[in-house]
Amino acid sequence: MQYVWFIWSLLLLIIWYAIFLWRRELRREMLWASIWTAPLGLTEPLFVPEYWNPPSLFNLAERTGFDIESLIFSFAIGGLVAVLYEIFFKTKHLKLGREERLHRRHRFHVLTLVSPLLVFVILAALTELNHIYCAIIAMFVGGIAAIICRPDLKEKILVGGLLFLGFYFVFFLTLVIFFPTYVEKVWNFSQISGILVLGVPLEELLFAFSLGMLWSGIYEHIHWYRVVRE
Repeated sequence: MQYVWFIWSLLLLIIWYAIFLWRRELRREMLWASIWTAPLGLTEPLFVPEYWNPPSLFNLAERTGFDIESLIFSFAIGGLVAVLYEIFFKTKHLKLGREERLHRRHRFHVLTLVSPLLVFVILAALTELNHIYCAIIAMFVGGIAAIICRPDLKEKILVGGLLFLGFYFVFFLTLVIFFPTYVEKVWNFSQISGILVLGVPLEELLFAFSLGMLWSGIYEHIHWYRVVRE
């Protein structure tokens, strides 16, 4: 049990690296997304032990709330979420023209990008919701805000959310199959719904879909690209 979280994170990183080697044209996007996602691993104290309490390397999670595995996990999923759509569909990136960038809906461009953080802080400060629900709601709001600001990215955002949900669900099932008692020992079911889907906590699936929505179009949103299916 001690090294399950480390092994699980490392497997995600191996998948990330395999795609990085396979799809050269996606390397820049993957690296950019992963570098920006990795620091989210430092938010682990918000979820330990209220949401879960995984055994970690050097017992860091138990002793400090932080752990090395969360940084690996965050780095890996960031790059994977960003490019899953391009893996399944042949696409190309085109730079938006000046006229499109000056459209009135982009008046709130920056607010749209920071909306997930604002929503999370408000929910965490003003409600007693478990932080996992604050994060799920915040990311979902961020995904919807991105669609409003960049309707041309609607397909990538929605399909990206579903693709990462499917990928994460299958990946999580490997944990359930090889370590069948891990979930019940590590997740704090007294503080969450306790609903399992084939052994996978419902909150993990909601997390995957909301993160997929938020992060699948973030590279294009920030760098003013549109995605064209070929």
